[in-house]
Amino acid sequence: MSITAKTLNKYLKKLLTPEEFSDYGPNGLQIEGALDIKKIAFAVSATKHSVEKAVLEKADALIVHHGLFWKFHGTRTLTGPFAKRVLPLVKNEINLFAYHLPLDANLEVGNAATVARKIGLENLVPFGDYKGSPTGVKGKFKTPQDPLQLKALLKTELNHDIIHSNPEEVTKISSMGIITGGANGDWVKALRAGLDSYLTGEISEHDWHEAKESEVHFFAGGHHATEQFGIQAVMEKIREDHASLELFYIDSENPA
Repeated sequence: MSITAKTLNKYLKKLLTPEEFSDYGPNGLQIEGALDIKKIAFAVSATKHSVEKAVLEKADALIVHHGLFWKFHGTRTLTGPFAKRVLPLVKNEINLFAYHLPLDANLEVGNAATVARKIGLENLVPFGDYKGSPTGVKGKFKTPQDPLQLKALLKTELNHDIIHSNPEEVTKISSMGIITGGANGDWVKALRAGLDSYLTGEISEHDWHEAKESEVHFFAGGHHATEQFGIQAVMEKIREDHASLELFYIDSENPA
């Protein structure tokens, strides 16, 4: 059994509501390929590695969080590393779907929500803001968490080393805001919201000091590591709703 690219596009649009976001690039179908889809690959990013794997496994579509087209890149020629990502998709008629902020913020299959549930954060509601749209989630722990134990739990769940900027007065953590990826400057939103802690992928030198001095626990668990679960949740959601399709996840060794 198969699904048409048009039907898959409509399904993903309904699930992730990209029209509600003003983003850094286009969400949805970025490269048009085969009309009928039987096999779908999933990856965090549309890299040379994930594209080559999708080609090798004869996928009809590749669904990612980080697509190929970004406003900050401007106009790009199909040469060099960029060509090595784009041309194999076109040549092999592989549809490329990408969802950036819609996948970060989604309360069902989003990056922040899936991480939150893994560490026991409850009562999840939208958190963060980019041009009027949420970028993550915030919530509360059923019981206050010991900071070092929470750091260890994050390291286990993310399979990544954790940088922890902790206040000088060590306090237990009752609440957390999560915006995955490269939202290191958004810890101030957690401060303004009265949250005890903040989790993202990256941290800068000055944010480490400022969060500590502002008595906010700042956890940084890696850009890729914090964004690996949303795309897998999308895969499992499609598996539930379209059991006849063949689906597989392409992992990455990206340590960042």
